Amino acid sequence: MPTESNAPPAPVAHRGWTVTFAGLGINLALGVLYTWSMFKGAIEKEFGWKGDQLNDPYALCCLAFAFTMILAGRCQDKFGPRLTASIGGLLVGAGMVLIATTTSYAIWLLGFGLLVGIGIGFGYSSATPPALKWFPPSKTGLIAGLVVAGFGLAPVYLAPTSQYLLAHFGLQKSMLIFGIAFVILVCALAQLLVNPPPGYVAGATPAGAGPAAPKPIAASATPGEMLRQPLFYLLWIIYFIGAGAGLMVISSIGGMAKTSMGHLAFIAVAVMAIGNAGGRILAGMLSDKIGRRGTLFLVLLFQAVLMFAAIPVTGAQSMAAVVVVVVAALIGANYGANLALFPSYCKDLWGLKSFGINYGLLFTAWGLGGFALSALAQRLVAASQGSYRSSFITAGVLLLIGAGLTFLIKPPQPKASA
Repeated sequence: MPTESNAPPAPVAHRGWTVTFAGLGINLALGVLYTWSMFKGAIEKEFGWKGDQLNDPYALCCLAFAFTMILAGRCQDKFGPRLTASIGGLLVGAGMVLIATTTSYAIWLLGFGLLVGIGIGFGYSSATPPALKWFPPSKTGLIAGLVVAGFGLAPVYLAPTSQYLLAHFGLQKSMLIFGIAFVILVCALAQLLVNPPPGYVAGATPAGAGPAAPKPIAASATPGEMLRQPLFYLLWIIYFIGAGAGLMVISSIGGMAKTSMGHLAFIAVAVMAIGNAGGRILAGMLSDKIGRRGTLFLVLLFQAVLMFAAIPVTGAQSMAAVVVVVVAALIGANYGANLALFPSYCKDLWGLKSFGINYGLLFTAWGLGGFALSALAQRLVAASQGSYRSSFITAGVLLLIGAGLTFLIKPPQPKASA
């Protein structure tokens, strides 16, 4: 009598790739956050806003996104990715539609700052966990990098799309179009986000695979257990530095590039977005081969070198455009690498059962790092009469400190069983 095979049928085994690219697609839509610079000019022209008013909705959106990841991660762990991502799509769409009806500063804070920010948190938190569950530890970095690459790549299509819509429909109608499109796209792709069936076991790590995926300290560590480990706080500080130092420069790369590239500065921004996405994938793949800690050290060290190298590149009037573009792409790639390495680290160390909320807690480092260090960069630029030199030096020094801290990453030994 024939025996039943334990291997999942081919359609089930290959379902992981469908989930992975659905998550990538959701992040492509949620990357609208990175196109705020496209809206600022139109807001200033049509609404007459000045100064901090132009940045406040974006800054609030980033904070709401980062801290919502905790609640959304809990929702993802308990109710699954479909519902969580669908909530995210509805909230982002509602926020965009709301701001399409008004010029009120307070309503834009509510609509873009809170509703869109919270919606991005729900969508982003539900894209990576189900994809990781379909693949073995030897592919953790690759899969995490692929899913989050969509967020970094979004400006490549959203920037020209925004420019076209703003030119033909104006600011508020553009927000309405985006809102409707995001609801349809995110909610549709959310239906493809499914966890593996009960009993599904991803392929074993092949012999000779690199040291990227250490044995989890606890395959199902609770948030409380994770927060009691000093390792969490060490990773949080390094994430704060890596993401914050990158964002303090990336947020101003367009203005920097104008010095040497003039009206072609948008090319540097677009290429940086491609580098941002590519860096997530490449760093994830590299960490699967040589390990997370070695990859993280190289990323932070290289990013520090780039910060110091960027001082003469962005400040020179006659610097070749190709040099500016290459530096922008590399800075984007190294910043993006953080967004693949830290979720992979979180999964390696504390497992997938509570991954959503555990990574949400770790992700607050991204939100606070970007908020605090971007604000610092603005003050440094203002104090130096428009020069970005002090921002680059500060970012470079912080990144060198972060690279040094990676040598302290020593996973605690799992507790011996009774």
